Amino acid sequence: MTLRTTGAACAAVLVLVPCGATATRGQAPRKHVLAWADVRSGYQHDSISHALATIERLGRDSGVYDTIIRTDSQPITRREITFKTGTGIATGEQFLARNLNYFDAIFFFGVREIDLTADQKADLMAFIRDDGKGFVAAHSGATAFFSWPEFGEMLGGRFDEHPWGITDATVVLEDPRFPATRHFRARVTLNDEFYQVKDFSRDKVRVLAHIDPASVDLKKPLVYRTDADFAVAWAKTHGKGRVFYSILGHSAESWDNPLINQMYFHALRWALRLEDADLTPLRRR
Repeated sequence: MTLRTTGAACAAVLVLVPCGATATRGQAPRKHVLAWADVRSGYQHDSISHALATIERLGRDSGVYDTIIRTDSQPITRREITFKTGTGIATGEQFLARNLNYFDAIFFFGVREIDLTADQKADLMAFIRDDGKGFVAAHSGATAFFSWPEFGEMLGGRFDEHPWGITDATVVLEDPRFPATRHFRARVTLNDEFYQVKDFSRDKVRVLAHIDPASVDLKKPLVYRTDADFAVAWAKTHGKGRVFYSILGHSAESWDNPLINQMYFHALRWALRLEDADLTPLRRR
């Protein structure tokens, strides 16, 4: 199912129903965000539907961006999308079926392997790396595309189990100036499915927050990090593009927590180049 949202005078409508969106006089035109959660080949977290709806609402209510929600991967292409009809071939533009050329950033909540062609993979990387667009990934986004090395390089790390399951843990703020985490307290206890991540290097990403290792059981069987360095959120670049990832957001209820939803909203603002930040890697605290 595809939804397109527009300005205050238009409600969310099916994409085949035209509804124009214009900026208010004196305001910059709204950006365009693709909320992408293709979970056809993997487990769907209960939070995904509410997360996408929350991202859409935050963009609409703030006037910052309009959102198209997709639970498939048709828009992941730079080619024109066409459809077979009873009278011939129609272009995607006629039906508001947008491709990557339309979007300024992607909010990604996919999972595991997603069926993309080689051309789609190349177009997605070019969207970020060459076009300088944004990519913000939530929670299970780090479990996606294990068979695609460049995706892991772009994202900055990979899921490596969740040894503690759903639990309370203390999140320690590392960067109080980054837009996505400046509303965090120095230390906050959250309930989430805290991921352990691998293949990330503090030399290549700016870690914004981490789990206090004293707040979790390091003797659990699936704890593999011998350095006890458990990143919660980071930011980086990939070529010209801006990339943000956080392990937070497992439960639907977590997306009602301003700490979480404002983190992702301001991550999108940063990814859309509406806010800037220092990306110099930080030493572990």
